[in-house]
Amino acid sequence: MITQPYHLYVERIAPEKNMARFYALAVQPTLFGEVSLARAWGRIGTRGQQMLLLFDNENQATNLFLDVLREKRKRGYRPKRPVDIQRI
Repeated sequence: MITQPYHLYVERIAPEKNMARFYALAVQPTLFGEVSLARAWGRIGTRGQQMLLLFDNENQATNLFLDVLREKRKRGYRPKRPVDIQRI
């Protein structure tokens, strides 16, 4: 059973390198009561790739979630900025 769901979406955009990537992570329960870490990554605008890892407990999944987040932050991935809508 999961006490706290975790979801993350980050992007790395570098126009000078023609780079526009995304990475998404989510700790979520499975139908059988296990804990899973869903990972998705690829070029922005594409479906990309996906991987699902299963764990016996939430701590294992959360620790990997945080490790992957640290690695992605080091490589320049940042949360997507909210869209600024100006009033007319």
